[in-house]
Amino acid sequence: MSSKGPVLFELEDDTPAPSPADAPPVLDLQDEPPQGQAMTTVAALAARPTSRLARWFWSLLLGLITTVASVAAWNFVTNLVTQNLYLGYAVAALFAVFLIVVLMIVIKELSAFARLSRIDKIQHDADSALASEDLTAARAVVKDLTGLYNNRDDTRWGRDNLKDRTSDMFDASALLSLAEQELLAPLDQAARREVEAAARQVATVTALVPLALADVVAALGANIRMIRRIAEIYGGRSGTLGSWRLTRAVLSHLVATGAVAVGDDMLEPILGGSILGKLSRRFGEGLVNGALTARVGVAAMEVCRPLPYIAGKRPSVRSIIKSALGGLLMGSAQKEP
Repeated sequence: MSSKGPVLFELEDDTPAPSPADAPPVLDLQDEPPQGQAMTTVAALAARPTSRLARWFWSLLLGLITTVASVAAWNFVTNLVTQNLYLGYAVAALFAVFLIVVLMIVIKELSAFARLSRIDKIQHDADSALASEDLTAARAVVKDLTGLYNNRDDTRWGRDNLKDRTSDMFDASALLSLAEQELLAPLDQAARREVEAAARQVATVTALVPLALADVVAALGANIRMIRRIAEIYGGRSGTLGSWRLTRAVLSHLVATGAVAVGDDMLEPILGGSILGKLSRRFGEGLVNGALTARVGVAAMEVCRPLPYIAGKRPSVRSIIKSALGGLLMGSAQKEP
């Protein structure tokens, strides 16, 4: 006989039924602190070492493509000349102009590498002069440094002051400190502003763009532009290949020293205790990526600067983060209900 109503089963013991409140909490991935995934990916991509076999592969592939393209272009032009003399000469002229432009680009890239090598030499000579307290070597470094900025109007006042006071310095450290103060102090401020602007840009893009790869591309582009601008400020105007070389050098150094990780330990003392836990995860990712960009910028200043920091104080990453990202945090806090 079937029952049409509910059936009640009596429990044999008096054990109370489990309560939903006693269930363990479900782990939420959103509760994990931001890790700066975009900048971490950028550092891993740029600092990844290339094997010798890969370099041989790409070099041979480029050589083969260039050879095939050159032979095909030559055959095309010669066949066209035999068919139509004037049209063939016109196309040959276009190819000649194209080759001239390519040659100019190559010369520009080589000159950019030469300028970067010149800055590297000044850095090495300055370190040697400071280590040995060699006044003669320090004077040679100052001469090279003045020659590096000889055609720049923004350093004319500093070059004139340095020229007037060079004879008053009788030790290497004092002379190089004077050169640093007169020539590099204004450039340090300009480079710092570039780092702050790049950090704000990366933080804003990461916080606003929801796409997974868009923030990585934006962070990579912003960091390459930042490093290129810093190199230009210090006199090392770099081309496309030079900018990529500098980017790889800076990020490889950060990865090797383990300085490519920023989290609550850096941001909390600046923005307030456990502030990241009160923000949305996306905005927290933006802050961390901006902080990592500031760290990359400080490393780029050290790499591109012709002189080491002697009397001048090395820029603090925390102060750059505070001035660059503090406004973003205050703006977000004002929007909170």
